[in-house]
Amino acid sequence: MSTYVFKAMDLTGAKAGGEVEAESKQAVSDQLKQRGLIVLEIADKHSSRELNFKFFERVKAADLTVMTRQLATMVDSGMTILRALYVLEAQTENELLQRTIVDIRKDVEAGLPLSEAMARHPKVFSPLFTAMTEAGETGGVLDSALLRVADQLEKEDALRRQVKAAMAYPSVVIGFSLVVVLALVAFLIPVFIGVFDEFGGELPAVTKITVTASNALTGYWYIIFGVTAALIVAFRKWKVSETGRPQWDRFRLRIPMGIGTIVQKIALARWSRTLSALMSAGVPLLLALEITGRTAGNAVIEEAMDAVITSVRNGGTISGPLKDSPVFPGMVTHMLGVGEETGALDTMLSKVADFYEDQVEAAVKALTSILEPVMIVVVGSIVGFIVISMYLPLFKVYDAIK
Repeated sequence: MSTYVFKAMDLTGAKAGGEVEAESKQAVSDQLKQRGLIVLEIADKHSSRELNFKFFERVKAADLTVMTRQLATMVDSGMTILRALYVLEAQTENELLQRTIVDIRKDVEAGLPLSEAMARHPKVFSPLFTAMTEAGETGGVLDSALLRVADQLEKEDALRRQVKAAMAYPSVVIGFSLVVVLALVAFLIPVFIGVFDEFGGELPAVTKITVTASNALTGYWYIIFGVTAALIVAFRKWKVSETGRPQWDRFRLRIPMGIGTIVQKIALARWSRTLSALMSAGVPLLLALEITGRTAGNAVIEEAMDAVITSVRNGGTISGPLKDSPVFPGMVTHMLGVGEETGALDTMLSKVADFYEDQVEAAVKALTSILEPVMIVVVGSIVGFIVISMYLPLFKVYDAIK
């Protein structure tokens, strides 16, 4: 079978397009006519003529949110899921998401539920997404479930962008400062070294350190960068390994200067928002707890959720085991306890998420205000050290001449 690209329109004049696997163009035309579409164009798909950098492809949270809201609107208007998928397939601009929708549409045509078809693409649709979609299908409220998913995606993306925006300025300053220091060591210091060789004599200890660093950078730069790259790759592999990930997550919670506190608050906001969304969508409690643990993004919270799942299976509460976890403050456990007693746990979790999202915003701003003077002091100290180490021998020569 071959893959064909088609353009068509329905009886109302709305344009449609996409890809179809068929034996021939005539078979594609027959399929489109059976759907009530008027064929405009059918062509072979020549993927070999296109440059695809699939390694770099990803689906942005904004694109996925728009797609989810569009699907919810079409389902709410009474359009069938299959028809809605055809419309999304035609108007989605992100290539990876479009190909994913094509695969989902084919699975739905083959008789699979929408949630199960989405679950076959875990890189695009998270367990949270598929679970809430399944709950919406089971309860007959798919449009409402999809809208909740879109709200969840928007809030997670907003929190992520908030942290990235706050750390953009410090990152630029650190990067620029590193480039300046490397330029000084690689290009300026060798000029002074030639002058020092002409003067002769013993160099001060501070100057020897700077000269040694310059010689190492200019003479063995390939070794330095190779070792640095190897260390980065080894660190990345370690922090996602079974033994390294829990250690790294615990370390992140203990980073000084308020960074560990921000990591904790981000994790709590995400955990609360996810569990609240799952419970509001009607996902069974045990499944909601399991998904929340898997999507928490922190091994410490995952361990706490394992204890919570055991407690709930034995007829216990959610808040009880969380009291023994160091990552959950007393305020959170007390609010959850009240939510369990009043039967409004999802509402209480939503309030906890709102509180910690506001806390993250304030903490990030405070951290940024602290980092700026600290970076200025650090960069100034490094540059000052280099300048002093270069001028000390000149002062020594001047004293000898006098």
